[in-house]
Amino acid sequence: MQYFSTKERSAAVSFKEALFKGLAPDGGLYLPESIPEFDLDFFNSGLSYPELACEMIDPYVSGDISTADLAKITKSAFTFDIPLIFLNDKLGVLELFHGPTLAFKDIAARFMARCMEHLLHDEITVLVATSGDTGSAVANGFFGVKDIRVVVLYPSNRVSPIQEKQLTTLGNNISALEVEGSFDDCQRMVKEAFLDENLREQRALSSANSINIARLLPQSVYYAWAWKQVSNGDSVVFSVPSGNFGNINAGILAKRMGLPVKKFIAATNANDVFPKYLQSGKIKPQPSKHTLSNAMDVGKPSNLDRILKLYNQDLNALQEELTSWSFSDNETRSSIHNTKDSFNYIIDPHTAIGLLGLDTYHRENGTDYMGIVLGTAHPGKFADVIEPIISEKVSMPKRLKESMSKEKHATMIPNQYSSLKEYLLET
Repeated sequence: MQYFSTKERSAAVSFKEALFKGLAPDGGLYLPESIPEFDLDFFNSGLSYPELACEMIDPYVSGDISTADLAKITKSAFTFDIPLIFLNDKLGVLELFHGPTLAFKDIAARFMARCMEHLLHDEITVLVATSGDTGSAVANGFFGVKDIRVVVLYPSNRVSPIQEKQLTTLGNNISALEVEGSFDDCQRMVKEAFLDENLREQRALSSANSINIARLLPQSVYYAWAWKQVSNGDSVVFSVPSGNFGNINAGILAKRMGLPVKKFIAATNANDVFPKYLQSGKIKPQPSKHTLSNAMDVGKPSNLDRILKLYNQDLNALQEELTSWSFSDNETRSSIHNTKDSFNYIIDPHTAIGLLGLDTYHRENGTDYMGIVLGTAHPGKFADVIEPIISEKVSMPKRLKESMSKEKHATMIPNQYSSLKEYLLET
């Protein structure tokens, strides 16, 4: 399988090259030259999650990873449950947060780390910008992997205390940079590093953000896994909490592979670039706004380039398959409260945004379909936000308690690329 840049000014590359380059030399994001198609019998089959992942991902990595080796990678990466919790007969939450760092990012990070470890022949530095959960998932997924150094950039005072501890306390081959700025600053600095030929001559770099195609491929699998668990096998509506739009991009890939999806809902917080685009046809990046659902605080979503390319810049075609709304912090609080009150089920602020998106879709389109919300983080990671809303203690998993007891190690830097480059060349 070959991969091309969304900007189409760079040569096509193999999966291995796309994996390690992260960003194309022309600044574009990689997409596969073709998308394999599967029939309904395949999606209805009795494959385990690792087996399903191996079958769906295999065409994308052909030529670089054998089917046998890919089967070992998926079996090693996907060792935890991904249950679909039915709140009623028309509403389910796909719990993607049972991995090591209790966030959906574990799924892609563990797969990506194992692919890199399998294909790596020289030392490499993996750069990752995080608005919350990506950093800790990547840090955990790559922890202790030989010849891979991970540098995580995160915005100062814009991640939760637990998220910060998870990404700053591992040590070993993991370093954390606390940036005086926003997630968009962190993301910009990482992109500048990849376009800096002088730096890349001195340091081999890769990215673990969703700009890397290897992040999206494993995420497409859990859409199929959720669909398999819906008893009637009909098309479903997926509501996806959306920030940098990698997660919903993976869903689009799954649909192109043949998965029956009635509609995607891109549910956002106050960072509403995409809802405004669907209304106006114009993308207007904006400074990111700090919200309760901090992992979605993105003012310039990178993966919009991929989405626009997949739909050939056709707004009408995009509107046929996707809809989007933004929601405030007050609405997020109400969603958390109402979900606990109605279903005795506790959700984090990001999943709350997803439920709000599905509720809005219900009001406009009725409920004659199965709605699935992607549950992206364990509520224990946001106990300080949730407990005052539901007037109840949130259960804190042991691994989160252990993170909070460790000492933070991070280097503070200004939101200037020169500071990142200096750090990478001196350490």
